[in-house]
Amino acid sequence: MNASFLSPSDIPVVCLMGPTATGKTDAAAQLMEALDAEIISVDSSLVYRGMDIGTAKPDVDFLQRYPHHLVDIRDPSDTYSVAEFYRDCLALISGITARGRVPVLAGGTMFYFNVLENGITELPEADAALRDKISAEASEQGWPALHAKLAALDPESAGRINSMDAQRIQRALEIVLASGKPVSAHNAQRKPPVTNPLIKIALSFSDRKVLHSRIEQRFDIMLEQGLQGEIEGLLDSGIVADTPSMKMIGYRQMVDFLQGDTTYQEMRQKGIVATRQLAKRQLTWLRNQNNVLWWVDQGLKSKNFQLLTAMLKQYIR
Repeated sequence: MNASFLSPSDIPVVCLMGPTATGKTDAAAQLMEALDAEIISVDSSLVYRGMDIGTAKPDVDFLQRYPHHLVDIRDPSDTYSVAEFYRDCLALISGITARGRVPVLAGGTMFYFNVLENGITELPEADAALRDKISAEASEQGWPALHAKLAALDPESAGRINSMDAQRIQRALEIVLASGKPVSAHNAQRKPPVTNPLIKIALSFSDRKVLHSRIEQRFDIMLEQGLQGEIEGLLDSGIVADTPSMKMIGYRQMVDFLQGDTTYQEMRQKGIVATRQLAKRQLTWLRNQNNVLWWVDQGLKSKNFQLLTAMLKQYIR
């Protein structure tokens, strides 16, 4: 199917969402073929090269057959901000629709989907030196004193933040001190959301036990495939244990094991529990969204999404 008869701005963007381990990758592949689509990964972990097993990244053969944008675009020592995703994804959507094709956005990083639908306020990047300075002042003077400092620089932000809310005080002070402008001035320059129509689909299981079982099975498969060796190789290559990429689920638990802080079985259990907690947060976020089509059970176990593709063809004519 080709959407080239639609103007680029009228081609819908299919958002294939859902908690981890529900089959979004397989669904996206079938939609790509059925809708003449291109896939954009909406997964903050798949951006990292060499982090394949612990992220459940599709293998090379799969990615050659079903190419994904925004996969393997950063080294593990690098960062990839939500603002960078926003810019990259909007550019990709523009290019895909200009080619008359349908963008299929697949993944479970919900704050990525959020900025596409609601826009983004681009704030100054985190400055480690400035953050350390603020933390040192807080240790000496206390957070109420830092709140008073914020009130002098940005009264509006201080009015919204409790005098003991260390995290929010620190970030607001970072923004003001780094940019010389109050937070409200940045909010006034908020970047707009995607203008194409959005078709939001959430894959889910009606029985939570099924999802929990799939999460456990997938984590065990990662261990069998060599997650430990992958992480040992990353550490040997110079990737430090406290870099953001190594804080991802699975990686941080394995690092704790390798450092002797937990047993192998504790590592496994903590990785499974952390993944289940992630799935719960993803579902909670989705349930609070508007205009979501819930695709429950149908084809998820069999990896057959013909009914889903047939339904979407009715939207994209």
